Amino acid sequence: MTRQDSTVSEGLPADNKVPLAGGPAAGAQLTPAMRQYVQFKQQYPQYVLFFRMGDFYEMFWDDAILCSRVLGVALTARSKGENAIPMAGVPFHAVEGYLRRMLAAGHKVALCEQTEDAALAKGVVKREVTRLLTPGTLTDESYLDGRSDNYLAAVSEGMTSQSGQRTGLAWVDLSTGACLGMSGTRQEVLDELSRLRPVETLVAEDVTGAPGPLRQALRGYAVTQRPGWQFTAHQAQQEVRKQWGADRAAGFGFEQDDPALHGVAGILAYLQETQKVSVSHIQGLRRHRIEQYLLMDGGTWRSLEVDRTVRSGGTDGSLLSVVDKTRTAMGGRMLRNWLRYPLTDVEHIRSRQAAVAALVGSADVLKGLLAALDTVCDIERIAGRVAVGRCVPRDLAALGRCLLAVPELVAAAGRWLGAADVLSELIEAEEFCKRVGAHVSGAVVADPPAHLREGGVIATGFDAELDRLRRIGAESQKWLADYQGQLAAKSGITTLKVAFNRVFGYYIEVTDTHRAKVPVEWTRKQTVRNAERYITPELKKFEEEALTASERGIALEQHLFEQVRQYLLPQIGQLQELAGALARLDVLCGLAALAIERRYIRPTVVPDRVLDVVGGKHPVLEVQLGTRFVPNDVHFSEGDRLQLITGPNMAGKSTFIRQVALIVLLAQIGSFVPATSATIGVADRLFTRIGANDELHEGQSTFMVEMTETANILNNATDRSLVVLDEIGRGTSTLDGLSLAWAISEHLAGTVACRALMATHYHELTELGRRFTGVKNLNVAVREWQDQVVFLHQIVEGAADRSYGIHVARLAGVPLVVLERGRQLLGELSVQHTARPRISRSKRAEDSGQMELFVDPVTEVRRLLKSPDADGLSPEQLLATIRQLLQ
Repeated sequence: MTRQDSTVSEGLPADNKVPLAGGPAAGAQLTPAMRQYVQFKQQYPQYVLFFRMGDFYEMFWDDAILCSRVLGVALTARSKGENAIPMAGVPFHAVEGYLRRMLAAGHKVALCEQTEDAALAKGVVKREVTRLLTPGTLTDESYLDGRSDNYLAAVSEGMTSQSGQRTGLAWVDLSTGACLGMSGTRQEVLDELSRLRPVETLVAEDVTGAPGPLRQALRGYAVTQRPGWQFTAHQAQQEVRKQWGADRAAGFGFEQDDPALHGVAGILAYLQETQKVSVSHIQGLRRHRIEQYLLMDGGTWRSLEVDRTVRSGGTDGSLLSVVDKTRTAMGGRMLRNWLRYPLTDVEHIRSRQAAVAALVGSADVLKGLLAALDTVCDIERIAGRVAVGRCVPRDLAALGRCLLAVPELVAAAGRWLGAADVLSELIEAEEFCKRVGAHVSGAVVADPPAHLREGGVIATGFDAELDRLRRIGAESQKWLADYQGQLAAKSGITTLKVAFNRVFGYYIEVTDTHRAKVPVEWTRKQTVRNAERYITPELKKFEEEALTASERGIALEQHLFEQVRQYLLPQIGQLQELAGALARLDVLCGLAALAIERRYIRPTVVPDRVLDVVGGKHPVLEVQLGTRFVPNDVHFSEGDRLQLITGPNMAGKSTFIRQVALIVLLAQIGSFVPATSATIGVADRLFTRIGANDELHEGQSTFMVEMTETANILNNATDRSLVVLDEIGRGTSTLDGLSLAWAISEHLAGTVACRALMATHYHELTELGRRFTGVKNLNVAVREWQDQVVFLHQIVEGAADRSYGIHVARLAGVPLVVLERGRQLLGELSVQHTARPRISRSKRAEDSGQMELFVDPVTEVRRLLKSPDADGLSPEQLLATIRQLLQ
């Protein structure tokens, strides 16, 4: 391998001093190549510059030190002594692996390529930054998780109006062409971001230098600051016109001053800068309407572990991991998106259910479809790479096979009518698939190499000139033997031979004995001992072709490959539509396979405010525990509002309330659910407050996070929401926590009137069930035997009277001496503490419709003495009652 420009030495002119952080000192003497490097680094200071020098990409100064640490490559030096320049490098043929590691570490990379042949260059080799790689602008398969979206988002603040300040959010997946936008409150935008989890988020740079409220709210996201002028209404109008040819955004469902459009403008400008090519494959901008979907805030999304677990941060153990039966990467991404955005429209949900039900009832059809889906490649992302000019031979080979297999997939569907819309799209695309598939498959070999640089990609028969060049290389020895025979027969020189050497090329050698027989049209080329060497026009032509055939063949293959890509460019839109139809088919087939495998049932989805599940199971724990999992029922009629679940730790309270939320979520994506029967009234929002998490980096304690999330629920839940709460009020003192839990429960049951499930150890709250209509007490059944407690994990009606905390501590392995001391203290505290709070109604409480939780004991004594009931008590009974009140 070689490093180009490594020995050229020339000083910078005195007036061309380069101030560069971590770069050369002012007045430093640099070679032309290093001066070129510095100029590119100045243009892209936020990027690590991979500078192509022959067979290596080199990095210098701070970039070299960073790459040495991140990539584990050797840190060397260019030059010696005081002028030594830190240097690191990676081989060009292995650069992809190094780039992946740089991006995974959160760094951006600028690729600077040689744009002319170093052997032909006069002076320093011409170079150009051909690509900027950032986490949100990747399309290459090797950089991406096939089953996860790779979103680039932009957040922008709009002008304050009568309805308050609006915040805009736009997001694009460059690898697929998806492009959406929305605007709303800052909290609504943050909730969307928590579900989307973009890998890179653009914001307008803050000229003050101090991060504002928006930047503070985006802590935890990979934020890239961009020039503020790119997030303006004028720029939005320019970018929308340039990208989609539309003068106004109204056709996309946006008002002209919508801040979401400012984000779209920022994204498009960023893509143009980083990609250096057209991004015409980005589909028409779509408005994301949050009211069409079951809304979940960030806390709900995390605590329900929809697509990743809290403990590991990975997919294993999440809801997605147990319900994903899709066969394609496209289907996997779509299922994730369905879980991210469950529906609220009853008819749309029922349509999906009908498709799944039809497949469940047609096992043979489903089996055929699943087998056919195994042949489907990631058309969506291949189309994206074709559009930006980064497709590789294996992309096109896979695309050709896949397109030709679509008619077989349609045939496998048979008479399945459950997904008529999906099938009709595929049937309409059959001719397109046959035509395009035949062209691509005819152009590219079935099993091509990974790269174009060594040839062997274009199929035989696709281009006559390429076939001829290949024949020259493959059949050169045969041609030479045949030509030698022809010359011998024609000249009568039977001993002549046609040979080759590196100095003189091909030649005809004739011994001196037969020199007189040499035809006059042969040209003497060289005299050697006892022989003469000649050349003919035919042999000269063969020489020119044979010596360059391989090189010319590879160049021609690259040209033909680009022709195939150009052929596909006008088909990108149809390929994207086909990809969408295949992905939907894959998700529906996967949900059907899931229902059959796990014996899920089709829930009845209604617009009413009901929730009735018999034999419900937690979809994740059912898989992990198998037959040991205990199913449970939940019943909310139209008038029910709050269900309080009490009982010991480890008995299953949290599992129960989570499984209800997950069953509702699954039902609203159109899936069957783990239950014996289910009638589910569509919820508009799903809230959970589960677990103990802090945000110390933002100055928020565990209890502050708990109260912040609870405040969000109380301020935004409606009567059609489903609220799931676990141990509200446990992060502060007992009386504070109990008071807050009581007030929160009252508000949910009385004011919000939503469907709410609350697991709690505050047994005092069970009094609400006797005081409010629509409030029901449930508990987890246990059995006690010889100081042992057995958790039955069965939810039954009624209130629990204790939590069995010491029993649980024993199961956890707490030392016996500690357990004994705990029992002793529990007995003492129980004597000194009233088991249940004294509850009465003052006139103020009666006027407000609320219960008074804590009252003055002296007032209670006076009230007792004035009561007619006191006349019927003996002195001993009266004294005992007074003592109880004064405790």
